[in-house]
Amino acid sequence: MSQTASPDRANAAPWDRPFLPPAPEWDGESRDLLRPASDPWVTGFEADPEHDFSPNYEDTRAWFDRLDAASDLIRIEQFGTSPEGRPIYAVIASRDGAELDPSKPLLVAQAGIHPGEIDGKDAGMMLLRDIAFYGRDDLLDRVNLILIPILSVDGHERSGAYSRPNQRGPRIQGWRNTATNQNLNRDFMKLDQPEMRALMGFLQRYRPDLYVDIHVTDGIDYQYDVTYGYNGEDGVWSRSPATAQWLDSAFRPFVDGALSERGHIPGPLVFAIDDRNPRAGLSDGGLGERFSNGWGSAAHTPTILIENHSLKPHEQRVLGTYVFLEAALRLLAERGGELRAAAAADAALRPAEIPANFVATEEPITTRDFLGIRFETYQSEASGRTEVRWLGEPDPEVWRMPYYGSRPTLTLRRPEAYWVPSYRSDLIERLRLQGVRMETLDEPRTVEVEMLRLDEAAVSGRTNEGHVPMTAGEPTVETMRWTFPAGSVRIPTDQPMGDVVVLLLEPQSSESFFAWGMFPEILNRVEYIEAYAIAPLAESMLAADPTLRAEFEAKLASEPEFAADGDARLAWFYERTPFYDQRYRLYPIGREG
Repeated sequence: MSQTASPDRANAAPWDRPFLPPAPEWDGESRDLLRPASDPWVTGFEADPEHDFSPNYEDTRAWFDRLDAASDLIRIEQFGTSPEGRPIYAVIASRDGAELDPSKPLLVAQAGIHPGEIDGKDAGMMLLRDIAFYGRDDLLDRVNLILIPILSVDGHERSGAYSRPNQRGPRIQGWRNTATNQNLNRDFMKLDQPEMRALMGFLQRYRPDLYVDIHVTDGIDYQYDVTYGYNGEDGVWSRSPATAQWLDSAFRPFVDGALSERGHIPGPLVFAIDDRNPRAGLSDGGLGERFSNGWGSAAHTPTILIENHSLKPHEQRVLGTYVFLEAALRLLAERGGELRAAAAADAALRPAEIPANFVATEEPITTRDFLGIRFETYQSEASGRTEVRWLGEPDPEVWRMPYYGSRPTLTLRRPEAYWVPSYRSDLIERLRLQGVRMETLDEPRTVEVEMLRLDEAAVSGRTNEGHVPMTAGEPTVETMRWTFPAGSVRIPTDQPMGDVVVLLLEPQSSESFFAWGMFPEILNRVEYIEAYAIAPLAESMLAADPTLRAEFEAKLASEPEFAADGDARLAWFYERTPFYDQRYRLYPIGREG
């Protein structure tokens, strides 16, 4: 098995991670999961004496191909191709043969959406090996498992020793973004990238009962090694409340118990509100649907986001992920029907109003016990300010931390349906990939719809994920009879993906196609009129319409800048003529009902 060489530690440069704080000592019982280097099915991670290595794409695939050939329980399925031409594949573990039994619960575990955070790949390799050859095949008696070992395959191969400076291992890490410099973990809603389009099609085809997205976090130091979360902990702002309740009451106690028994310290997914003042408080990190757990809540697909702690050794994190996945499989085998029923109940919800655009609460919503790491502060010569120095020792004092949640800043009304014109086939395709049901018109149809005039729409001065974002401002609703050409679609919101539809098509939603800057054309005004033409026309309008004259004179009296601007005055009249571009700033998506 080939391995990429590690940095020359005998001649280590200052940036070869001596700057990371020490890791607390750990000798968890889960170390007994490791196979010796002499084992014919040892993984690259296990074969490394320091357990600080993760194999490259080619070696990983070769290992899985060998496993597939040797075990009837394992098969590989390619479901996409990366921008650089690499196959994106899943490894399916089942007793069912070519077609999975839909009556069995299905766990999909996805690793490597951020390739430097690759714990799930190495843990999944060990678990699938043990299912195939070392007595854990009973896990497949009543449940099936799919592992996506590397989602961002191109980023995985942009690897080196200097990828994630805040993370302790593996010593060779992939790059956070893709070959097209995109962050796939911001793409669950808009579906820009081929990797995410392939993933969404795969998830729609297999419809997992539980989807686990495996990451490694950044931020402050603490004692927890495996943290995880989902939208709706403690019943807060979940779009899938029954699912969240089951994860709270059934999943977390079971999995936390399994991790604790094997020497790990599980914790909730939280983020420090101030990395330079670690005891200032914690937050939920936001509830955006562009992330897996936010998307899962809106799509009613039970989704867990794992964030293993970056300052724990790679070995500890990998073994914790193995224990997590094994425990999840055992729980689904026993109680998967309950989770499926909860997800079905959530999918049947049709809220009339949908909260959106979440921001952090101004005040804590509660307090939480927190297992911290001791730290001190010092004056840094480099920064010229006080910095935090973590000491690598568990703090014997349990920290009592303020906890800040999220709150919506916008409420969206759920219409009966949306109408999307045929020329936006790009958006129609993205919606189809989300599993959205729609009616496609065979011929033109004229319907009465609400259209939104976005007079306050503006373009951001920054880029984000390859887009120039836009803000909609406060829209004006106009009722019109509009003809949608053949190929246009009518999308009812009375469907399980209705919440996702509203969030994507309402322009004020921060997760919408509009907010991502996909409608810049509405800001282009077409046709103009010269002053020599509009001035006499305006004078005729004033003479013919006393009401218009009164409105104009009132505007002159109340707005001195307008009164002094001849161009603005003539433009005011132009906007009130039939020559004006009536589609200027008109959002082309119709609302019905």
